[in-house]
Amino acid sequence: MPKTAVTAVYVCAQCDAQSPKWNGQCLECGTWGSLQIQAAPSKAATAKKLGALVAASPITGFGDIRAEDARRITTGIGELDRVFGGGIVLGSVTLLGGEPGIGKSTLSLALASSVAARGRKTLYVSGEESAAQVKLRADRLGLRQDGIYFLGETDVDAIIATLEKEGAEFAVIDSVQTLTAAELPSEAGATNQVRYAAARLVGFAKARGVPLIVIGHVTKDGNVAGPKTLEHVVDTVLSFEGERSHPLRTLHSAKNRFGSTDETGIFAMTETGLAEIKNPSAYLLDERRAGTPGSVICCVMEGTRPMLVEIQALVRHMQFGYPTRRATGFDQARLEMLVAVLAKRGGIDLGQHDVYVNVVGGLKVREPAADLAVLAALVSAYRDRPLPDDAAAWGEVGLGGEVRSVLSADRRLSEAAALGVKRVLTSLPRSGKMKMPDGLGITEIGTVAQLAAVIGKKN
Repeated sequence: MPKTAVTAVYVCAQCDAQSPKWNGQCLECGTWGSLQIQAAPSKAATAKKLGALVAASPITGFGDIRAEDARRITTGIGELDRVFGGGIVLGSVTLLGGEPGIGKSTLSLALASSVAARGRKTLYVSGEESAAQVKLRADRLGLRQDGIYFLGETDVDAIIATLEKEGAEFAVIDSVQTLTAAELPSEAGATNQVRYAAARLVGFAKARGVPLIVIGHVTKDGNVAGPKTLEHVVDTVLSFEGERSHPLRTLHSAKNRFGSTDETGIFAMTETGLAEIKNPSAYLLDERRAGTPGSVICCVMEGTRPMLVEIQALVRHMQFGYPTRRATGFDQARLEMLVAVLAKRGGIDLGQHDVYVNVVGGLKVREPAADLAVLAALVSAYRDRPLPDDAAAWGEVGLGGEVRSVLSADRRLSEAAALGVKRVLTSLPRSGKMKMPDGLGITEIGTVAQLAAVIGKKN
């Protein structure tokens, strides 16, 4: 008997690999339970597509192209405008991801209220919450509600039809994993449903010039749930991060077609919603206790913004078993590397000690400029000798024990001086002239051994 034509394929939600039959594990990326059914194109449609003659498209020389700045609308929230690059571009689609309960819906509702207050008709679409629930949140946050309209719908075609009929000028979709299409047989959240919904929303936004904010859930490893192609389809991908036990929230841009991906927005979760933090350094150092061993100030760069943070370390002689290495807000693998460098190059062996490192405030430090501050905190905690309260440290540490200079040294020094720092332990760039702030002293640290010797001295 003739073989039956394949009418469906199974697609991996992580890597988009296709398989003619279902498997418990994707054969390409190894992810378990990620294969989801998707309709396959018919043989007749494929043959027609391959055999049809396609007309050539016109081309344009780069010399004839006029480069114009994208039209933007300001949100009225300074930290958001900073991350977007000056405002939201008309016709752009932004994917906002974050862990459950971190404040994505709160941020989106505050953004919708602020945009509506500027005279733009705004539609808040929710497939997860009722109108009463969203209304209660808006009342609790004390948001202005004129010009905001609610739509409880999950059918993506119905949502787009409503946006066109009502003449919406801005919309929030909460969330993309709840959207469905009647012609697709799979359930909400499936790979083909999410991909189709994203493509339809992007097509509408580009055709009508309406900016959209699409909320997306994240998986256990921090990636946006659904196919990876979802992040490639949209114009901007924002990640809202923070510890639920801490009020601090950070907004990072993983992708931005209309601006830089280096900027970071800083917020604090309060009883009345998210509050912008105009001076993160003062906020993070507000409750720092003076004269504590293992406490060091470090200046890190969040995009183009210098920020002073407190790094704490605790070193304790272990009683039995293997030594513990724990880091909160700092990379665990890099901490283990620094402990090894300190033993080999600095002469301080912590092999019989438990080591704990914490970045105060719930902030996650990603750049290597914090290496020297972490080592300084470890040495201070090990010797039970506090650094001066007006001292700070930063610099990248290599495996050879050398301390290297970091970028934006002038901005870091200016920020440190503005917050009352009088002494900085770092390695300055060898090239280029720098203007030293008044009243700020520099202690050049070239190696880990020099750092151990400096902290070993009486202050």
